[in-house]
Amino acid sequence: QVHMVESGGGSVQAGGSVRLSCAFSGNNYNGRCMAWFRQAPGQEREGVASIYPGFGSTFYADSVKGRFTVSRDNTKKTLYLHMSSLKPEDTAMYYCAARQVGGACSIRETDFLYWGQGTQVTVSS
Repeated sequence: QVHMVESGGGSVQAGGSVRLSCAFSGNNYNGRCMAWFRQAPGQEREGVASIYPGFGSTFYADSVKGRFTVSRDNTKKTLYLHMSSLKPEDTAMYYCAARQVGGACSIRETDFLYWGQGTQVTVSS
C-alpha cells in the first residue's frame, strides 16, 4: 500500500520561494519515478516535474524550467520541490505522484498510479 503526504505549501509573494515535501510510505520508493503535478482553479491538472529513481535524472515543464528544482532523498523516502522566482500563475494545489516500479519517467498524468492529497500554494502579486 502506497501513501503520500505533501507539506510545505502556503502563501508567498511574487518573487519568493517555497519548498514542498512529499513523505512516501510503502514499498520500493527507490525504484519508482516520482513527480509533482499542480491544478489551478478551473484548470486541468498539469505536470510540473519528475525525477527518475537511481541517479535521479529530472524532467521539467517549460513553464517552470530554471525556477523549480525537484529532488529526492531515498533514505528518508521524501520527494521535494523547491520553487523560486514564484509568479501569481504558479498558484495551484500541488500534488506528488508515484509510478509503478519501472517504465519511463515523464510528467504524463496517466502514467502515475498513486497520488497525495495535495498542498496549496498561493502567490500574491
